[in-house]
Amino acid sequence: MHPMVNIAVRAARSAGNVITRSIDRIDRVKVEEKGRYDFVTEVDRQAEQVIIDTLTRAYPHHAIIAEESGTHQKNSRTQAEYTWIIDPLDGTANFVHGFPQVGISIAVQRRGQLEAAVIYDPLRQELFTASRGNGAQLDGRRIRVTQRPGLRGSLVGTGFPFKQPDLMQRYLRMFGAVAEQAEDMRRAGAASLDLAYVAAGRLDGFFELGLKAWDIAAGALLITEAGGTVTDLDGEHAYLENGNIVAGSSKVHNGLLQTISRV
Repeated sequence: MHPMVNIAVRAARSAGNVITRSIDRIDRVKVEEKGRYDFVTEVDRQAEQVIIDTLTRAYPHHAIIAEESGTHQKNSRTQAEYTWIIDPLDGTANFVHGFPQVGISIAVQRRGQLEAAVIYDPLRQELFTASRGNGAQLDGRRIRVTQRPGLRGSLVGTGFPFKQPDLMQRYLRMFGAVAEQAEDMRRAGAASLDLAYVAAGRLDGFFELGLKAWDIAAGALLITEAGGTVTDLDGEHAYLENGNIVAGSSKVHNGLLQTISRV
């Protein structure tokens, strides 16, 4: 296993322990509202700190971009060659409500190129890993995207942009157009796991608007290493910057992109 994947796995499992220890006391977890339908808990912050501590012990000169605490860089005058992008608890709303769909997402870029990724489901103890050029795995077994011949008959994951209401009407038109073509749709509330499921062939495709880099960085590498395609709505590769993502096997991705572009 890639050495950075090993460190990320260690960090993810440690954060997972923080999350699972809190499952039986959700009613006592302190919750704060960061913005419209955007919440953070003490568990998010504790899990994030565990990840940061693990990464900085192994790689003290690497930069870190974390959802709750922002950017960490030892030397602000120089650009770090490596940058870690982490979401310590993807699906906070699910966690707060006891809905069992949460993930931990950790990815690392080298000079802007994704190099390694880990997505960990602490409730099911499923571990998705990837490193550039070495494929993607689920619990050590190679995974691949589905070979479905197109959007028709596919199972597509998505997410509603509740945090950005200005995107909602545009998104709903896209949702309706895709729903007319796909066999069915799924909205489980943790984009990192949705992307991991595309890589593992559990979903044929995925699209969403208004995400953040920490939601999608690890999942994007998993999908490309599993033989899939990831772009933004324009078919370009600026999804980490603009937060709009379309992903799937090549034919499902193309079907999604064409359907979405019509609306």
